[in-house]
Amino acid sequence: MWQALFSIHSLKCKAFVVRPYALRRAVDKVDQHAESASGQNVAQVSNLLYRRFPIGSASDVRERVWNRGVRRLEALRHSRLGNLRYDFVNRSALPCVSQVAMPSIPTRMKKVSMPAHNPKAMHENAGDKINRRSFFKRVGTGSLALGALGASAEDEITSAAQGVNRHSSPSDLKITDLRIAEIREAPMRVPMIRIDTNQDIYGLGEVRDGGSKRYALFLKSRLLGENPCQVERIFKKIKQFGHHGRQGGGVSGVEMALWDLAGKAYGVPVYQLLGGKYRDRIRLYCDTTGSSDPDVYARRMKERVAKGFTFLKMDFGIPMIRNIPGALSLPGNFDWRSYQQTEHPFTQVQITEKGLDKLVEYVARVREGIGYETPLAADHFGHIGVNSCIRLGKRLEPYQLAWLEDMVPWKYTQMWREITEAIALPTLTGEDIYLKEEFIKLIDARAVDMIHPDLASAGGILETKKIGDYAEERGVAMAMHFAGSPISFMANVHCAAATQNFVALEHHSVDVPWWEDLVTGIEKPIMNNGFVKVPETPGLGIDLNPDVIKEHLTEGSGYFEPTPEWNSDRSWDRLWS
Repeated sequence: MWQALFSIHSLKCKAFVVRPYALRRAVDKVDQHAESASGQNVAQVSNLLYRRFPIGSASDVRERVWNRGVRRLEALRHSRLGNLRYDFVNRSALPCVSQVAMPSIPTRMKKVSMPAHNPKAMHENAGDKINRRSFFKRVGTGSLALGALGASAEDEITSAAQGVNRHSSPSDLKITDLRIAEIREAPMRVPMIRIDTNQDIYGLGEVRDGGSKRYALFLKSRLLGENPCQVERIFKKIKQFGHHGRQGGGVSGVEMALWDLAGKAYGVPVYQLLGGKYRDRIRLYCDTTGSSDPDVYARRMKERVAKGFTFLKMDFGIPMIRNIPGALSLPGNFDWRSYQQTEHPFTQVQITEKGLDKLVEYVARVREGIGYETPLAADHFGHIGVNSCIRLGKRLEPYQLAWLEDMVPWKYTQMWREITEAIALPTLTGEDIYLKEEFIKLIDARAVDMIHPDLASAGGILETKKIGDYAEERGVAMAMHFAGSPISFMANVHCAAATQNFVALEHHSVDVPWWEDLVTGIEKPIMNNGFVKVPETPGLGIDLNPDVIKEHLTEGSGYFEPTPEWNSDRSWDRLWS
């Protein structure tokens, strides 16, 4: 077996120079070991392609070429895109992906004799080796030496094995443009991002709902000329330009688009670039249009269940009781408009016992309508202090809510810990947090029971997965907030598929009839019985429907119009001296 693997390695090394005969000889050596190596999982072969063993002296030129090839394949090596299985019996290269079951390695191997090498005989019999020729065709070389085409043997073999679109050469991809198309009422305003490249493939992302397109356009000059497949390196370059809330939307949206591009370039779904998936379907939870009448609201929740949703969330809080005399204690000269812009500890608004009774009655009626079999979460309590939050939480304990969301701002870690320790219902926050560091503070302090990142604010797909992975190691579950277009929705789907401690993903556009029509290339309906199927097509798994998007553009905006004014908007970005 080691001889067969050694021959594959020799094939790789000799392909750096124009030596067809040597390349074919190496494959012949592999063929001679067919019986003993039949069905060998190429995890071993693939690993061999990334190692250099001393097999004799090499020229300085070959040494330099080798080192250059290794550097070019660094991204593939780390993204797990270098796996290749060689069928030694049928003499063909096959992709080795997670969905393909690989044969087990034989426990006993039959020794195969090695005939003397005869180059002349090889050339005379080349016409009989149909499958071997097919192998060379699959790696894009025909019967020519790979080095003559300006690409390393590893590049070509790997691209054939992984279904890389050779129209796109990932190592040569360059970002050439960034454009915006801004849509309205989806359910909120959403700036869609399109990043173009020099190879006619593009990536899609979006600024978080309600955020400014400038958060993304500002980054354009930092992206032009970059290879979009270097996702993490680019992210580290631009993440300083994001912040909490919607201000993180530009960086997060660009990161989405880079992963979409990388997946398309390599011919794999984004979840595969994240390490694979834990689930084939993603569970959704949905918000429901509120009503001051609990019976009306309960009926709407029952309609959600009838549509297939297995997880619900309700908005309720002090706005429902603001007009009931004696339900709230308010400071003098109270202004509801300024109240909305004042953080919870500073409003001095308190809920009275009468107010608590009304809110509890509201939740009880909803529970009567949908039963206890369906998880029910709660959000939008209003801007009230810690003491009122605790009193309300205790009163709601009999109704087994899935979580209490954003009772106080996320940044008040100690306040959250006080609430979490005082009540028996799960607590949750995080939709406005940018990057993993602030999540780490909440998790390490045991301040909340669950985390709730919005991928379009948190820093994008990989950063959200890192947040989820950190929480998982410490026994904390992750739900995901979302309220945008199908672009960000599918980014969330791939991230949720690749994150083990995921619970449910918000679907905030159930009542938008044209929402799914914004995209093509995916099975419809996207939402089916409360779940969405994880796509297996490259990238995010969707494309845009220009006609529908143009119908819903914001007033005065165009469909991905040129943005040359942002090409050279730069500053001295270094944060240290």
